[in-house]
Amino acid sequence: MSTPVWTRTWTTASAGQTQALARRIGRALDAGDVLLLSGGLGAGKTTFTQGLGEGLGVRPGIISPTFVLVRIHPNLPTGPRPGGPALVHVDAYRLGSAAELADLDLDSSVDEAVTVVEWGEGMAEELSESRLVITLDRAVGTADGGLGRNVGGDDEGDDADEEPRTITAVAFGPAWCDRDLGALS
Repeated sequence: MSTPVWTRTWTTASAGQTQALARRIGRALDAGDVLLLSGGLGAGKTTFTQGLGEGLGVRPGIISPTFVLVRIHPNLPTGPRPGGPALVHVDAYRLGSAAELADLDLDSSVDEAVTVVEWGEGMAEELSESRLVITLDRAVGTADGGLGRNVGGDDEGDDADEEPRTITAVAFGPAWCDRDLGALS
């Protein structure tokens, strides 16, 4: 792995705040940007991606692509960023290797879209030398009895799950040398 260009950390107190932060990040993204999301089950990766989608102005209805592996959300011509990039949302949780991820042919869209890969660390770094690795850490102990997972729920923005999250973005590659998300705090 290459040397990070910069690291930023935010804390959010709810799913809504997580989406609001992601919405601001989404507004700063361009076609060709690759984000790798990590964090435990129920940490908020899909909730975060929903906010990114709003900031990008893509078609609403973002849900986890766990079983289909890839969902493409086109940009809305009447949204906040008409003509902006689509969102390619990938869930690599069920994939066993970078070769299986390569079989999804993400290279064909990576330059024209914003590509978000949940569970992508160790598999998706080859998509681009420039990428954001975003880790979501959820405080555990109330909703799940300290098990580190969202009991009875999923990762899609259950508003009953209002536990704080620490969100850390680590930027790699030349595309992020002159772009900094620090002003989003």
